[in-house]
Amino acid sequence: MILVWNEFRHEKSNEAVRRIYPDGIHAVLAEGLRGAGFDEVETATLDDPEHGLTDERLERTDVLVWWGHKAHGDVDDAVVGRVKARVLDGMGLVVLHSGHFSKIFKALMGTSCDLKWRVADERERLWVVDPSHPIAAGVPESFTIEPEEMYGEHFDVPAPEQLVFVSWFQGGEVFRSGCCWHRGRGRIFYFRPGHETYPTYRDDHVRRVVANGVRWAAPVAAARPVRGNHQSLEPLK
Repeated sequence: MILVWNEFRHEKSNEAVRRIYPDGIHAVLAEGLRGAGFDEVETATLDDPEHGLTDERLERTDVLVWWGHKAHGDVDDAVVGRVKARVLDGMGLVVLHSGHFSKIFKALMGTSCDLKWRVADERERLWVVDPSHPIAAGVPESFTIEPEEMYGEHFDVPAPEQLVFVSWFQGGEVFRSGCCWHRGRGRIFYFRPGHETYPTYRDDHVRRVVANGVRWAAPVAAARPVRGNHQSLEPLK
């Protein structure tokens, strides 16, 4: 099951956001994933009981897609710990746009995750820098999004294990926009585009990348590691 999580706060308080995402950013993301062939896609929001992230629901979740912005501090630390434990145990995590400042992303990165930013209705060009990576499947060598919010380096995260996209912005900045990491048994993909006052998540290329990211982050059917004191598998002489 794919679970799309969204604060769902901007859409209730900002008319510009509500016009673009009347049913919430999560609804448009879920629509795109269903259109990409995912049969079981659910949504959850900040104001749901336990933020919609109960133990039972997370146990059923293969990949969690996370969008947050204005209310990172309202996410309960106990829920963050619960999500982190599931990622370490193999659940995939796809973090979008301003989710870089979410408690869960910072907990898994271990850094400030800070960056430069500017909202000036400018053009973003995303370049594929690893065309062999599964997340780049079906994506052109480059594509543009206009308008978009600028994110610029330095992005304070651990060096990505795999870098799939970089962005160039009309104002001159560049940014590592598609980053992959492993934590425990789980896979994490961060994808930059998605400012709330722009219809970015209706863009076909963006939707393809998000869907590819979800497929890549899905759990691998490997044996669960056993740790601690362990008896020998072969005779000891």
